Amino acid sequence: MKRGAKFMKILLATFWEVPHVGGVWNYMQQLKEELEALGHEVDLLGHGAGNESVHIVNKNQEFIKDEFSLIAKLAQKEENHPLLYKDEVVKFYEKQRLGYIEGVTYLGIDQYDIIHTQDVVSTACISPLKPEKTALVATIHGCVAHELNHYVKNTLKSSTADIACKYFNELEHTGAMSADCTVVANNWLKNILLKEFQVQEEKLTVFHYGYDINSFLQRMQTPSTLRARVGQQVIIYTGRLVEIKGIHHLLSALSELKKLKKGWVCWIVGDGDKKAELKAQSRALGLGKRVVFLGNRNDVPSLLSLANIFVLPSLIENQPLSVIEAQLAGKPVIVSDAGGLPEMVKHGSTGIISPAGDPNSLCENIYNLLINPEYRESLGAKAQEWALNHWSQKKAVDKVLNVYEKVLSHRS
Repeated sequence: MKRGAKFMKILLATFWEVPHVGGVWNYMQQLKEELEALGHEVDLLGHGAGNESVHIVNKNQEFIKDEFSLIAKLAQKEENHPLLYKDEVVKFYEKQRLGYIEGVTYLGIDQYDIIHTQDVVSTACISPLKPEKTALVATIHGCVAHELNHYVKNTLKSSTADIACKYFNELEHTGAMSADCTVVANNWLKNILLKEFQVQEEKLTVFHYGYDINSFLQRMQTPSTLRARVGQQVIIYTGRLVEIKGIHHLLSALSELKKLKKGWVCWIVGDGDKKAELKAQSRALGLGKRVVFLGNRNDVPSLLSLANIFVLPSLIENQPLSVIEAQLAGKPVIVSDAGGLPEMVKHGSTGIISPAGDPNSLCENIYNLLINPEYRESLGAKAQEWALNHWSQKKAVDKVLNVYEKVLSHRS
């Protein structure tokens, strides 16, 4: 589809809460801006704050969930499937799904040419609700089943984890199969969907995200109020403070690093349910002022400009915007070998790939970059050179438009 082609009315929809700090919302906003610049009309739909509503963000249209009604409906479902609803996480997600379906139905989706969902849950919910004339495209920003299965097994240590895992596996399959075309950002996720979740290959298209590079580079020029001490090297992490991001392994690595080298600080940028636990771990390891928890910030580009090394020690990952931003900032990145990260970094050329969950290797890799400025600068320069071309927003939007044209042509 050529830019500026036939006008389309498009709904970008997610099951997750919007607006929020994170990659999915960033992607939705940037895609909306690009599509509207081409003359299309774009709405944004998702859960409201605390999952208490479903709303179209840009139109201030909202459906408030009726908690008592949802509990009654959930009880009816539980009568028919008592074994499934023994798991509390399943019950939670089913109640949220019921409310989401009610909200989407109330708000109405009949007017759209394209509905472009951003996760398997919203895709599975919306597919049976949309009119036949409306095409459905899904972009999957990660494996929901992997994340939630990890959560019920390793964080909750639930006695009914097997029930929950089966539920999320079926949801992953259904969501990935429900769209006319399902877009994934890398071959890692494509292979996961093919091999683990039996998704048909003809349903899947692989292409990576784009990014508003010019805006990011401009924001880098805005000075931050934060400064490192003169001569102090800065290690930075940006992202959610959740278990699957592996920050606890980063802290363990830093506790070893302090024995080898002085004159560094680590900025942990972001928030999440593990924040208190990570702060306690940092204190227990005696890291003191070497680790600073900065919370959510709106000056991440400026902070990256001040950093020497970016680290992402994830245990589960897809294609995080935090790595894209670090590359655009010209920083050497150290990432784990989880998920799609090895497709974003060429080891020893544009960054370093370190084994996931291995604090000793992570410490060694950080140390080697801190003491080798020429190597560090070479990695950062090559990362930036690659990123400026690879993450082109225009190229990515053209690919999205081509998918839209393809699925709409099947309805002509």
